[in-house]
Amino acid sequence: MPKALTALAAGLPEKPWLKSYPKNVQAEIGALPYSSIGDFLVGACKQFSAQPAFTCMDKSISYTDVERLSAAFGAYLQSKGLQKGARVALMMPNVLQYPVAMMAILRAGYVVVNINPLYTPRELEHQLKDSGAQAIVILENFANTLQAVIARTAVKHVVVAAMGDMLGGLKGTIVNFVVRRVKKMVPAWSLPGHVKFNAAMKAGAGMGFKPAKVEADDVAFLQYTGGTTGVSKGATLLHRNVLANVAQNAQWMEDAYTIKPKPAHPNFICALPLYHIFALTV
Repeated sequence: MPKALTALAAGLPEKPWLKSYPKNVQAEIGALPYSSIGDFLVGACKQFSAQPAFTCMDKSISYTDVERLSAAFGAYLQSKGLQKGARVALMMPNVLQYPVAMMAILRAGYVVVNINPLYTPRELEHQLKDSGAQAIVILENFANTLQAVIARTAVKHVVVAAMGDMLGGLKGTIVNFVVRRVKKMVPAWSLPGHVKFNAAMKAGAGMGFKPAKVEADDVAFLQYTGGTTGVSKGATLLHRNVLANVAQNAQWMEDAYTIKPKPAHPNFICALPLYHIFALTV
């Protein structure tokens, strides 16, 4: 008999791990206040408004910025005629464009398909085909990989971002110059019909964003496994799955801040890639 069943048969507690929980951590998370990740994120943006939400390469954007920018990009995606539930791929490292695009996709009722930007053409082709992605947001550093396979996929809309897009003014220009000309990190590529990220943002800002009606059981992410045991597989994550995970983590994080003095604005360093499956649990 398995040890777990043996323990239960012996009359031991069914959930003995609860004894090790800190006193401020509940055994159950209770009802979720939001039914969609998009609504949850908009609520957070209203609550924290002017506070910094993300910082990358010494450039910070506030919660208000994220709400406004994601609405603009969401409006742009909607203008392409994508229907609710459409798969939109994100192939970017940790840059400010990622959280903006992710929030836009979820608010518009689409499904996020995270893609490792270091994928080979073969790996990328498999994931785009398997997910049925109709659109992709990709950093220009990896556009040549997409160029090699896009004709064999269902992708019709391509948005290409550059490293310095959201760094602003002179800094963004310098970063793009160094990445392209000095470090030579952008191989030659050609994707006819593509739209630059900033151009898409500008176009979307002049349109009216219409938040989609998203339910808790709607799909939020197709999160692909590493493929170490075979072909990479897309794990289906519903909005309620991720929201429950957020609620669980919030309890443990709040307990961590019962120490004195409690920081007014806790900062979290994201050492792992945002496209990685672990990032969905923090």
